[in-house]
Amino acid sequence: MEPVSLTTSEPLAHLADEIRAEAWELALAVVEEGLRDDTIPPLARLGRLGQLGDMPTFIAELAEQLRHPTSERLRPGSPLAALVRDHAREREALGFAPRDVVTEFLVLRRVLWTLVLDRSGGFEPTDVLLLEQRLHDVIDSLVTECVVAYFDRATSELSRRARHDALTDLLNHTTFTHELELELVRAKRYGSSVTLVFFDLDHFKEINDTYGHQAGDRALKRVAQLLRSELRQSDLAGRMGGDEFSALLVESDPRTGEALLDRLESGLGELVETGELAMPLSISAGVARYPEDGESAQALFAVADARLYEAKRTSAT
Repeated sequence: MEPVSLTTSEPLAHLADEIRAEAWELALAVVEEGLRDDTIPPLARLGRLGQLGDMPTFIAELAEQLRHPTSERLRPGSPLAALVRDHAREREALGFAPRDVVTEFLVLRRVLWTLVLDRSGGFEPTDVLLLEQRLHDVIDSLVTECVVAYFDRATSELSRRARHDALTDLLNHTTFTHELELELVRAKRYGSSVTLVFFDLDHFKEINDTYGHQAGDRALKRVAQLLRSELRQSDLAGRMGGDEFSALLVESDPRTGEALLDRLESGLGELVETGELAMPLSISAGVARYPEDGESAQALFAVADARLYEAKRTSAT
């Protein structure tokens, strides 16, 4: 990338001013070329303002770089880089594939280079080369930021999927257990208490058998939403598999777990009354506390599991 000390000739500065003044028209030209031959398919689904996006701003910034080149404008983390990342995320939300976002900037390069060739008749050869370098530097920077933004988002999404249950969006078994172990380390250090609530849905198989697996999945998702809504921000919820769920309650007293179960039972009753659940659901649960019932996640789950099945045995008699 060229240093800031390079000067800009008068013809080049004049062309940069023209590009800035015509930013809106040039952005429209990018849209028209993007629509031609379905070069950027998602553009056709948007209104005019949506099609333009931030393109006029990018063109104005490019004009400024042609006139007053500075490496700061193109560095990662600069305001321009942040704008490009926002643009890429907004485009993805509108159904643009990463290649569509990149293509948009490559079309911008073609539109601007067409303008340059049309108006550079009186330029010195050095001006043309300088103009080409600066134009490519900006476009390459924009494309790089788009690609980085996409991979950042994709990596973040993959990380989230690896930690969460696909159906309910609660923490999965592995992640919940890991978070419980971390919380136990903190509880031991600060002398605080932790409550583990482990429960499953009674007669859940009847929903699948009577109404089908889609109804069963809807019930699991609705129970997960109910569980999440009854927890504090500091607490955690997980789906341990099938119809088994867990809650991690930090800084809790001996009644916290039972109080949560009472609220869940009440909430399930309301869901049945409103028709959100196809049939009545109840839960069987076991509650274990640190440090009284164990000092590891494995020990607490063993106690909670034994108490859950004791509750099932008692209710069946």
